[in-house]
Amino acid sequence: MWAVTGGNPYETVELLAKVQDSELQPVEAEAAELRALNRSARGGGLVARLEQLGVDSTRFAWAAAILGGGITVDMVARLATLDRADAARCAELLRGARILSVPEATAGQPGAGELEFVHPLIATAVYNSIPDALRTAMHGIAAQLVADSGLGAAAASRHLLQVYPDDDQEVVAQLREAAREHLAVGAPDAARRCLERALQEPPLPESHARVLFELGCATLLTAPATTIGHLRTALAMPGLDGEQRVDAVFRLSQALLHNDQLEEAVRTVEAEAARNPDPSARLRLQAAQYMWEGIHAGETSSPHRSARLAELAATCTGRDNAERALLILRGFDAMTHGESAEEVVELCDRALVNGRLAPGLGWTDTEWGLELPMMLASSYAYADRLDRAEALFTEALRAYESAGWSGGHLALAHAYVGLGHRRRGRLREAEQSLRESLRIAERVGRGLPLYWSAICNLIDTLLARGHVEEARTVADQYGFAPPYPSTIVLPDPRPVRGRLLLATGRTKEGVNELEAAEKAAAARGRHNPVVVPWATELARALATEDPGRAARLATDARRQAERFGTDTAIGEALRCAAALETGQRAVRLAAQAVTYLEASPCQYEHAAARVEYGIAARSAAELNRGLALAESCGADGLAARAREALAVMGHAD
Repeated sequence: MWAVTGGNPYETVELLAKVQDSELQPVEAEAAELRALNRSARGGGLVARLEQLGVDSTRFAWAAAILGGGITVDMVARLATLDRADAARCAELLRGARILSVPEATAGQPGAGELEFVHPLIATAVYNSIPDALRTAMHGIAAQLVADSGLGAAAASRHLLQVYPDDDQEVVAQLREAAREHLAVGAPDAARRCLERALQEPPLPESHARVLFELGCATLLTAPATTIGHLRTALAMPGLDGEQRVDAVFRLSQALLHNDQLEEAVRTVEAEAARNPDPSARLRLQAAQYMWEGIHAGETSSPHRSARLAELAATCTGRDNAERALLILRGFDAMTHGESAEEVVELCDRALVNGRLAPGLGWTDTEWGLELPMMLASSYAYADRLDRAEALFTEALRAYESAGWSGGHLALAHAYVGLGHRRRGRLREAEQSLRESLRIAERVGRGLPLYWSAICNLIDTLLARGHVEEARTVADQYGFAPPYPSTIVLPDPRPVRGRLLLATGRTKEGVNELEAAEKAAAARGRHNPVVVPWATELARALATEDPGRAARLATDARRQAERFGTDTAIGEALRCAAALETGQRAVRLAAQAVTYLEASPCQYEHAAARVEYGIAARSAAELNRGLALAESCGADGLAARAREALAVMGHAD
């Protein structure tokens, strides 16, 4: 039996049944008969066995195979053009031949069929035995039967996908409706297949652009380059007017952004805003322009943008989504520029409704896209409001998983969940989330902005864990090097790469990278010392070679940190200042850093401050506290440093 079936469960069960039916004796002399019996259980043998049951039974089995699921005697009878009595008789014959069975697990459930194939291999063999032309025709009839039965366009679409294109506008309408149903239940890939098939029909010229637009929406962050092609073609054709045209332009700019064509994204919405006479449409397009300019990594394309944005947001109370969008944009802008974190949080809070995202600004809402809630959550994350940030990041992941959005949306959600873990100091969990983000992001497209979010945060996390060699390997494997993307990445990749180069002994290159980060931050006015921590990293790197410049950098970093005002920013600046000092001054600064970082939600930074204070003060108690914190964070390198210091002091465990 094992030699004949290879242990295949279906073939083994089927062969045992055939041995029993044939009354074959289980002795060595009969063993040769097993192969012949087994051949009749699949492929051509199964088809031959089916044909022996008669023409009606074969037609019944073919119709059941076409339907695939939800097989009822009545539905099969109509598809196979059999009367009810003959169909019932065929069903019994096929059950007796172990081709069909009654699905006990689904008995009594709504939409469940009366019958199912005993095994998927049987269903496939029967389906493949249907002549091609007849199979296509039967799918066409099945589509109509399913639609007439009220099972919905999505259920009928699996049959319509198999029908030859025939310039049938009813088929186009059914496929578009099926796509909407698929998207509603979180099946964007199924929606995409329906719309691609609708284009083959093809649709009438007046609806062609709308089908392309719908297809662009279905493929948005799964294949940004493909989306750009669909939407550009749609916008060049007649048929997209009013709000739908604005939607298409917004989606096109969003796809351009995620395809690392940010300047073109800005020009696209700017040009449409200039030609659109509708004030509400212009406001939405101008908000999109502010949004894309706000996450531009290069020099601003619109002078005085921040001042104008601040002026606009000052009048907003958050009474509608346009105002809420401006508040979020202003909060994010203030956060990246290192303005008062207290004001950042106040702006972000005004953009919420009862502490939650407003209807229409949710993670899966399409009018404004995912970028606004990402900006909101990131602003909270870097303003030390990790409770709100993590709640938003987790909500995003849950929303995309529930909606079946498996492309760039899911990659970004995992990346930002990882960022939340990293900021909180849960480094093991951060690494896990970021590796999953990178896996999905690489599938969407290496080098795209969402890919950079995953790889930059993963390198940052591995360095925090003290896994320097692994960080270098990952950086080499995934191309973590210039040129950088056109969008902002949080945290900024230049200081992260500078830190990696310094950690791997490439000091000169590391200093050059940090100085490049300094120039880029100055050009864009980005002075948040937590998002772009080039100053503290560079000060440490220059401590021996150029102590005067290192001291000036540390002083500037502290001034920027106090302007931003979070415990994390100030504590990190004090850690840097302590590292440049010796004696009691170093001890006092290290103690102050611990005080601030103990109040911060960022536990890895707190652990590092504890260890550094313990070393400066030669305190075994502080080192042990730092060691315990480092171990709980998963910061293996920091924990090893604490143990080494304890051993030197004679307090090793």
